[in-house]
Amino acid sequence: MRTRSLAAAFALLASLLTPAVATAAPGVRFLGEQIVPFKLDFQGTSVGGLSGVDYDPRSGEYVLISDDRSYLQPARFYRARIEMDRTALRSVRFTGTQPLRRPDGSTYPLNAIDPEEIRVDPWTGQYWLSQEGNRANPTIQPAIQRAERSGAHAGELPLPSNYQVKPERGPQQNLVLEAITFSRRGAVLTSAMEGPLLEDGPVPTTKAGALSRITLHSRGGGVLAQFAYKQEPLYAESDPSSPWHADTGIASILADPVDPSRYLVLERTYVPGPGYKARVYEISTLGATDVKNVDSLAKAQVRPVSKRLLLDLAELPLKAVFNIEGLTWGPPLATGERSLVLVGDDNFTREEATQVIALALRWP
Repeated sequence: MRTRSLAAAFALLASLLTPAVATAAPGVRFLGEQIVPFKLDFQGTSVGGLSGVDYDPRSGEYVLISDDRSYLQPARFYRARIEMDRTALRSVRFTGTQPLRRPDGSTYPLNAIDPEEIRVDPWTGQYWLSQEGNRANPTIQPAIQRAERSGAHAGELPLPSNYQVKPERGPQQNLVLEAITFSRRGAVLTSAMEGPLLEDGPVPTTKAGALSRITLHSRGGGVLAQFAYKQEPLYAESDPSSPWHADTGIASILADPVDPSRYLVLERTYVPGPGYKARVYEISTLGATDVKNVDSLAKAQVRPVSKRLLLDLAELPLKAVFNIEGLTWGPPLATGERSLVLVGDDNFTREEATQVIALALRWP
């Protein structure tokens, strides 16, 4: 069984063989898509739930976080080689996996952690992780943790008070910390709430968007600034016969390597019936109101960050758009473009897929 699973891992991921073509978004080229086989057996784990990805320049590999809350195997991350060139995404090959460990060295028990994003510290090479937390019983506070490359616990970043789950205040259930990124060459960690705080107003509907928060943290946990981000309205009405409800929010944020005021933001939406939509926006904090001392965005006049649509993934020649949650820069291409890699969380269901998507961008 192990031999067959490793052979599958090294062959990995049959390409969809879609040729690279220009998309409708100016300056964006599609390089390709690959699908990870459902619950691929790799080193005794089930690959899936990939909700975050980051490029590690120290190894030339990518690190990917699984949001398996120790249901199938202990909470863990993976390493992979994602090979691409100026014309195509060539291969995706997993190379390693490690469980995340608690301060006492043990792995996390069931539902004790909900990892959503992973970033490589440009200063130390450690991994920083966002842990979404849980408002329902039992209450688990969101966290931004540090881990050694072995998975050993290395510390935790103090969070602002309005990130804390409190009665009738703070993050809403399942709309907490999904997105973190390093900016200013590692001096600043930027985080984004997936959805609005309870005190900041309701979640988006088909008629109105919502205001969530983006926070700039010092490496010691001080709040340098906080900005409002205007989320888009739901793009369609839900199928009234579905037992599920619509879900939308910021799935990932990615800092510009040079301009500290500019980011890419991935908004991911699920609407029962119509399905998934994923859009990438370019945003700037220049001129936006610093809201770190604003108690409620619903009760204040603030100027949110500016944003413009960079790409709707429906424009790409994909067979389908699923639950895209991870976003990272890859290495520069020979064309002078930047590579951009996105990954999808299949929620460990056959109806969805673990997608790996590669793009080329003229950036800036």
